[in-house]
Amino acid sequence: RMEGFGYYTLPTGTEYRGSLWDGMFHGKGELLHPRGGAYRALWDRGLPTQGKYTFADGLEYEEEKWLYCDGYDRRFYTEICSGFKPPGIAQLTNLDPPKIIPEGCYDCGDGFYNPKTRVVVDYKRKFLRNADDDEHDWILRTCRKAWDITTEHKPKP
Repeated sequence: RMEGFGYYTLPTGTEYRGSLWDGMFHGKGELLHPRGGAYRALWDRGLPTQGKYTFADGLEYEEEKWLYCDGYDRRFYTEICSGFKPPGIAQLTNLDPPKIIPEGCYDCGDGFYNPKTRVVVDYKRKFLRNADDDEHDWILRTCRKAWDITTEHKPKP
């Protein structure tokens, strides 16, 4: 079994870097997600005892006093850091400009979802998963669609 310090890549592309003991995460280590987020933790026999998640854009998750995207403040993290854009310029996602969604698909946060095939692929079009009925319904109800019409800012000539 793996022991000592090492790197281990999971089938999802997530990579663990840190201490291993008896084939388990044990000691200081971090999980690095393919899209850039990271979970740094102190592990005990495969379970995190204390840790912190940092999103790809630098936002750190706070278990206590989490103020981002609560019921009162719905700004994106980039808007919190950089301020709002002038009136008439929409910001549809935290990523600005947002990713272009393939025709007939939805942007479900970690990739694109095709409701006909019920497959989620990452933003580089690599297979992530098949959506079950609950995820399918949630995506159709809440996620941004390729055919959404938005009013974009057009500068004056």
